[in-house]
Amino acid sequence: MASSKRKSSEPFVYREFGNSTNPDAFERGVSEQPPAQHNLKIQASRKGRGGKTVTVISGFQLKPETLETLLKQLKTQCGAGGTVKDNTLEIQGDHKQKLLELLTQLGYKAKISGG
Repeated sequence: MASSKRKSSEPFVYREFGNSTNPDAFERGVSEQPPAQHNLKIQASRKGRGGKTVTVISGFQLKPETLETLLKQLKTQCGAGGTVKDNTLEIQGDHKQKLLELLTQLGYKAKISGG
């Protein structure tokens, strides 16, 4: 009686997500650019957040670890919470002017977008 279980040594004909033994192969290569080469947009948004205002900063081309450290620094300066989502920073509350000043002091090119 033949076993229907697949042996682990048999090669796969098709594998959707590649080799799971090498997770570094899936990391996206992100080049760290100096702050002056970033064009950041700062805008306040309330869409999809139950009426709560969130300041969204987009346009980063940084590694996730660098974004986390920058977010922590900005959150402490604003006295608010926040998160990183899809290479954008979200800080709770309307802090457009304060974030514009902080980011320009850090050397980033930033401007306020939207009304």
